[in-house]
Amino acid sequence: METRVAVMSIIVENSGSVESLNAILHEYGDYIIGRMGIPYRQKKINIISIAIDAPQTVIAAASGKVGKLAGVSIKTAYSGVITPIDD
Repeated sequence: METRVAVMSIIVENSGSVESLNAILHEYGDYIIGRMGIPYRQKKINIISIAIDAPQTVIAAASGKVGKLAGVSIKTAYSGVITPIDD
């Protein structure tokens, strides 16, 4: 098994989805390197960047769960850094 480093960019347009989003991010908290959230008050949206180091399947699962939330958009960019881990 190996891990990948990635950045997930999230835009939240529906504040009603914030609690569910935070629950998902908490679920994957062991893999999250860092998180930055920026409220854009003029547009009434929130912009969140998540740096993550996890197996690609874990990153895809987290991204998929976030992407299913109403009023939430996500894009994931993967680095070329792949690190083998012991099972």
